[in-house]
Amino acid sequence: MTPLLRRFRLPFVASSTRASLALLVIMFVLATAIVSAQEKAPRPNILWLLIEDSSPNFVGPYGDPLARTPTADRLAKDGIVFDRCYSAPVCAPSRNSLATGRYASSMGTQHMRSTRPLPAGVKMFTQYLREAGYYCTNNVKTDYNTSSDWSAALDEVSAKADWRGRKPGQPFFAIFTFMQSHEEYLQTRQPLNTDPAKVHVPGYLPDTAVVRADVAQYYDLVESADAAAGAVLARLEADGLMEDTIIFYAADNGGVVAGSKRFLNENGTRVPFIVRLPKKYAHLAPAAAGGRNGELVNFVDFGPTVFSLLGIEPPAQFQGRAFAGPARAPAPEFAFMFRDRMDERYDMIRAVSDGRYRYIRNYYPDRPLGQRIDFLWKMASMQEWETHYRSGNLNAAQRRFFEPKAVEELYDLERDPDNIHNLAADPAQAERLARLRAALHAHQLAIRDTGFMLEPMMVAQAGTGSPAAVAADDSRYPLARLISLVDGLQLGAGPDALALRAAAAKDPLPIVRYWAAAAALDRLDTPAPDIAPCCTTPMPPCASPPPRRSCGAAAIRPPCR
Repeated sequence: MTPLLRRFRLPFVASSTRASLALLVIMFVLATAIVSAQEKAPRPNILWLLIEDSSPNFVGPYGDPLARTPTADRLAKDGIVFDRCYSAPVCAPSRNSLATGRYASSMGTQHMRSTRPLPAGVKMFTQYLREAGYYCTNNVKTDYNTSSDWSAALDEVSAKADWRGRKPGQPFFAIFTFMQSHEEYLQTRQPLNTDPAKVHVPGYLPDTAVVRADVAQYYDLVESADAAAGAVLARLEADGLMEDTIIFYAADNGGVVAGSKRFLNENGTRVPFIVRLPKKYAHLAPAAAGGRNGELVNFVDFGPTVFSLLGIEPPAQFQGRAFAGPARAPAPEFAFMFRDRMDERYDMIRAVSDGRYRYIRNYYPDRPLGQRIDFLWKMASMQEWETHYRSGNLNAAQRRFFEPKAVEELYDLERDPDNIHNLAADPAQAERLARLRAALHAHQLAIRDTGFMLEPMMVAQAGTGSPAAVAADDSRYPLARLISLVDGLQLGAGPDALALRAAAAKDPLPIVRYWAAAAALDRLDTPAPDIAPCCTTPMPPCASPPPRRSCGAAAIRPPCR
């Protein structure tokens, strides 16, 4: 018997039992030692590498042979590839959610280039990290989509910002954004490295040489962004920090070829996302290195996950969940997405996915997706798309972008990744449609979705404060009633819908009257008598939105006919 076993020898106990007990003690001691070593390991550094505007198919680990992204490939080999990560479909609202761990639609910061302040008590989460001793930098894009002062959230914001300005031994959180893949660089044709003949053209776009050239060029742009990310990794390695740093590699939104960025289809909202954890932090990972994770992940989850990985108590403001680290929470059943004003064009769309199906709810169905946005129209593929629409050369799936929207859409993501076959009217999908619709309603109520406030109303009622304060007041913003009302107006039919609309048009709350007027435009075939006089002027066919006209107290764009 070894000295260690003699040490644990117990009288009146059989030798075999004593051996078993001793073995258990040894295992406990070893486990305690491992846990102790993990607890004594220094807090990891965090590095975020964000490429602009990319869908997963442009990044190598997602299987497209045309993608050339060696940096992403390397991180995937030693890390975890997330297959279902979702964001807002455009940069500023998306970055607002990243920076706060909250849905921008819950704060009134969902409109592109918003100047709304954050709610009371909500901060950029890096401010909490700084208070915990972290050195926090951003190189260099902020675009936080709020008027709130965030100077206390970062130690440095510049084109030279990195971890090298920290104190000796101080842990860091650093963000780098790589603009090489931004939409603006697709507005000028460049020599192509990718063969246009080999690219996949989404089913909603015309398959033309111009469109193929844009898709091909975007592979080249993502390659350049990935190379820039690789240069940052090389600097990290040169400083001997690679094995002390947890790395997130992602795009800030989907895109970017016409019909993806800004829209709530799969191509506009699903982004590449890879996480690499050094071996010393492998116990914090949700999967083995080199593996994949199919859980639903949203940008509001990034902040909670960072706090979990660092072992820091998370602030109460977070609306997401940790997908790694000791505070890891179970995977959600649904992922939620939002889309409101994009630059100069107004809309309100919400979406929910269970990973297999995507439900889209269009709250302004009279407004085509293809409302002209000047910046978007600088892209050759967008101009080509409109040209073919005006000349009548598009099929139904391609033409739909320029026509009034369905109130509800439902897509099978496995069989229809381009989201062109709307199943919402299929009786066989009625139960699934109702389930996803109910999930969206529950989410909107849980976060107090501010989207039913027209933006001028939001500004007027909130004043210099956050629209979230208005949304929290049910006397001014009866959200459950609004959701039910708008569904009744837009999904209902017959006398009941007409009576509901007529009653809403006389409601003392301006926001209720507004939605009655909006519904009158959606359903011009059955106008309510007291709304009809200002809303029945025939409109000519159009591809770009015609001028707005006033309908009662609300300025609403009439539908294309």
